Amino acid sequence: MKKVIFLLLLFIGLESILAQHANPDTIQAYYYEQPIKLDGNLDESCWSQATPITHFTQREQNEGQPATEQTKIAVVYTTNKLYFGIWCYDSQPDKIAAQQMKRDFSWGSDDNIELMISPFNDNRSGYLFVTNPNGALADVLVGNEGQEWNKDWNGVWDVKVTRNQQGWFAEVMIPFSTLKFTSDKAQTWGINFERNIRRKKEQIMWQGWSRSFELENISQGGHLTGLNTIKQGKKIALMPYVLGGVEFEKSIVRHTKKIGGEINFDITPTLKLNLTANTDFAQVESDRKQINLSRFSLFYPEKRQFFLEGKNYFDMNLGSTKLFHSRTIGIDRQTVIPIIGGMRFFGKLNKTNLGIMSIQTKRKENIPSTNYAVIKVNQDIFNKSSIGFIATQKLSKGYNNRVFGSTFNYSTSKLFGDKNLKIGGGLALSDTHSNTMYNTLNKKIQDQLAYNFFVSYPNDWIEYDLSFTSVAPDFKPDMGYTRRKNYQMFYTELQFNPRFKKLPFFRNLVFKPIDINYYINEQTKETESIFYEWRPLGFVTKSGEFFEFNIQHIYDNPVDDFELIDGVYIPSGSYWDNRFEWQFSSFRGRKIAIDAAINIGDFYTGKRQEYQFVTNFNINKHLNLSIDWQHNYLQLPQERFTTNELGGRIDYAFNPKLLTGIFAQWNNEEETILVNYRINWIPKIGSYFYFVVNQEVDTQNGLSLERTTVIGKLIWRFTL
Repeated sequence: MKKVIFLLLLFIGLESILAQHANPDTIQAYYYEQPIKLDGNLDESCWSQATPITHFTQREQNEGQPATEQTKIAVVYTTNKLYFGIWCYDSQPDKIAAQQMKRDFSWGSDDNIELMISPFNDNRSGYLFVTNPNGALADVLVGNEGQEWNKDWNGVWDVKVTRNQQGWFAEVMIPFSTLKFTSDKAQTWGINFERNIRRKKEQIMWQGWSRSFELENISQGGHLTGLNTIKQGKKIALMPYVLGGVEFEKSIVRHTKKIGGEINFDITPTLKLNLTANTDFAQVESDRKQINLSRFSLFYPEKRQFFLEGKNYFDMNLGSTKLFHSRTIGIDRQTVIPIIGGMRFFGKLNKTNLGIMSIQTKRKENIPSTNYAVIKVNQDIFNKSSIGFIATQKLSKGYNNRVFGSTFNYSTSKLFGDKNLKIGGGLALSDTHSNTMYNTLNKKIQDQLAYNFFVSYPNDWIEYDLSFTSVAPDFKPDMGYTRRKNYQMFYTELQFNPRFKKLPFFRNLVFKPIDINYYINEQTKETESIFYEWRPLGFVTKSGEFFEFNIQHIYDNPVDDFELIDGVYIPSGSYWDNRFEWQFSSFRGRKIAIDAAINIGDFYTGKRQEYQFVTNFNINKHLNLSIDWQHNYLQLPQERFTTNELGGRIDYAFNPKLLTGIFAQWNNEEETILVNYRINWIPKIGSYFYFVVNQEVDTQNGLSLERTTVIGKLIWRFTL
């Protein structure tokens, strides 16, 4: 029986791999000496002379079937720029979905075209560029075949789109200076394309259309050839900024004036040196305030563009433990610490990925001036695998925290023919010295360690994950993040996503018999927490809706009483909670889209009902609104109370380069309304103007305006 099953899986895998690539799998770039006017008309002679690709195949809804609408893509280049001509023909042009226009739009709701480019052709990393029928732009820096996803990266590129009775047509321009590639005279790049036709829920791809892969799995793509003697252009980019603002706090008025900026040097075509002085993040949207109903710390993501660019060259994780989290630099317990300046050196040299960073912050009140430094080296091995090393150091007067870590990741997409398998792990050691702590050399090495091992089988019909993580009690990554310490955690999850062609309503069903996180105390080996969830029913419809029903069994054993909220304490002890959860999402391509979740059941000494709702209103291509609400009703012996978190956003895009938006939030713990209003204008590609108004309104006794901050900031990009 085992042999029969193995042969069946092998047959299915071989059949799939033969069916997911089409010939030709190479697209030839055409060199053009004349200027190309970026207008979306595709009327220059080069577009008729270049050889396009036209064969696209469905990944959804009918895997392996021909596309129902014709798509054509051609590639043209000059010495310094790369161009894509895109013809998206449509038999019903009046039904084209295009509801977004802003920069970095959410492209899951619109018809779109996605370009995945890997200049290193390394089966791992690349650049994702997305546009829609409105000419909106979104880009992502992709690493490790989509496992590293940096949507906040903003490349210098542009697109123009036209529409008529035949469909919609795009002209994309990407300067070679935006991309990193080798200095070879003749280039061969990895490349792939995806088009989404939302009204049909149809997703078509040029190569690698197996449902076990995404577009970001660039190892399944094709190749771009014909690029000869290309140049990255200017090697030095200056990005100075000037900022002015005023803050009103009751009767106090404070004025702000600030200048600073960055200098970017392309040391080689693949290595970049970034210098920054008087670094400022005034334009960054404020964090979403969260009510914490757990005994562990909350995680806040990085939002600052300076640290988001090239983040994959610095990040390293052991499971959920981050050895480096850039948000620890310049932010201390939600307090902003001024940055004097620093440097970053990052890029790729042959098969070696390198990241070096050193940032110095100013002294602020009782927080001393501090240096933050990180070095990470990641070496590509085999076809898609890697080994890496990282060292971080937080250094201030009388204090020094260091972390050393190493990881190994093996990845293949050829198991049973075309199935994915990932195996890896890592080890890290921390070392802390201070005037108030005894020398860590006197501590046991094993008390300062963290390590992780994992196996992952992420495929369309079957998904399986297994991992083990250990974080010792004295492991202290000051430049990283760990939600809890002194634990060992075993995790495993098994999920089935079967598809039945004869079911008229469902695209696929979702069953999850196992999803467990089992924590024990690393020192005492006593059980601390268990989270077990199983999903008897879940499904995705052919119309794009998603539903799941989960049954959860949760165990927690806090050794000390902890404050839940505002003087309400949970006593120490052992607790078993049984909970039920329903989640629903409607198709995002509609004018009104809804996400909802309900979770009810036991909660420590009492009961908890949790409700979450998010509603998106896609009014038209210019105007988009969203409202979210999270509500908890807790019934505890000590007290019955509710928590509420409200948020709302209005975005209006005049065009893809001029956006205005307002974001407001409130919760009944802090009882403060935070309002953030922004105008973001891109006067030229790579330069930005921001006008920001932040307000705080106290709601404890009516409405009282506590603080208003008005800031204008201009960042201008020069090249030398």
